[in-house]
Amino acid sequence: MPVVRDLRVLLRLHGFRRLLAVRLLSQTADGVYQVALAAHVVFSPEKETSPAAIASAMAVLLLPYSLLGPFAGVLLDRWRRRQVLLYGNLLRAALAAGTAALVVGHVPDGLFYASALSVTAVNRFVLAGLSAALPRVVDSPERLVMANALSPTAGTLAATAGGGLAFAVRLGAPAGATADALVVLLGAALYLAAGLSSLRMRAGLLGPDVAPRTPVRTALLITTRGLVAGVRHLAERRTAARALTAMTLMRFCYGALTITLLMLCRYAWASSEAEGLALLGYAVAVSGAGFFAAALVTPWAVGRLGRLGWMAACAGTAAVLEPSLGLPFEPAPMLVGAFALGLTTQGAKIATDTVVQASVDDVFRGRVFSLYDVLFNVAFVGAAGVAALVLPPDGRSAGLVVAVAVVYAVVAVSLTGTTEERRDTSEEQRSTTEGRRFT
Repeated sequence: MPVVRDLRVLLRLHGFRRLLAVRLLSQTADGVYQVALAAHVVFSPEKETSPAAIASAMAVLLLPYSLLGPFAGVLLDRWRRRQVLLYGNLLRAALAAGTAALVVGHVPDGLFYASALSVTAVNRFVLAGLSAALPRVVDSPERLVMANALSPTAGTLAATAGGGLAFAVRLGAPAGATADALVVLLGAALYLAAGLSSLRMRAGLLGPDVAPRTPVRTALLITTRGLVAGVRHLAERRTAARALTAMTLMRFCYGALTITLLMLCRYAWASSEAEGLALLGYAVAVSGAGFFAAALVTPWAVGRLGRLGWMAACAGTAAVLEPSLGLPFEPAPMLVGAFALGLTTQGAKIATDTVVQASVDDVFRGRVFSLYDVLFNVAFVGAAGVAALVLPPDGRSAGLVVAVAVVYAVVAVSLTGTTEERRDTSEEQRSTTEGRRFT
């Protein structure tokens, strides 16, 4: 099978394998850390959580970086990406250890959120760097779709596995803040392992190849100009802009349903915090299975439908299945829906990543992926804000479910029948392979 053959070729590339190892360790730590935060904020017995409280927490954690994210992209295009992965993960390990101390110390929520925000901000650098570096360790544009199917999806599965590990540790530990702190420390150890793993790659392997290297202080002074150039470059790549718009809307839908699921697990389906946390764990696991299925299906589907055609199919499928499975507001159909949304969301993301990587020049890739990341954050926070306005305390809102289905349908219709703009083959190949090193 072509998929199996390409997968074997990718795994034989030393640079790809080593970058994948960093991603797996880093995103496993992300899963652990995110579950620790969710458990502490949503499922702590002493907290009366509401949709508004969850929305506020997400705004605190995501919006500040969303305002600064484009500036990070300019820095990513000037710093060696291997060094970003190294120092970013080491810094997250130290910050996560500090978060664990704050959890045990029962400090005010503001101080806890500030610590969590620091880890989240560095996380944006690392994820954008991983995506921008991927074309540098793949040997041909044709296999870039497979690389995007394997690498980010494997990272998502690693985050899911990390979440499962965090659930197990927390449920097995003594009740209270000690359990949350132990989970956060586990995440810190995994961040440390990810940073050390990046040392297996040469400092210059992942690019970018920009000479002379602009000092950080000078780079910060030209950040605004660089951001404008990145936006202008993206505007010239209409296929990439269309894909990013569609993916942002799908992310909004996913965020609204995530808040709904959190409230259902917390209040509607469970008689205790531990039972609600366990139900959320099942939903995360099922969604992870959907991500894995997307990795298997997407390369074949893109070959048959094209990148934008596959995104349209994913959005259309979600538009049909989401209200069918969500409106009963029962655990079993919602778990099936979690699988379907995991598959369609990750399938669309793989296609979007590939469109951006293939359409955007290497020197702009860090900026564009940082903008991509910002759109993700703003869409998710916006979804949380909408959910806070319309969701009742138990999470049952037929209006929200129907509205999300309508958005999915609009995305599907907007992408149906569109054709992908093909750049000159030599230019696309040059942007994908320029300066690549395989060691």
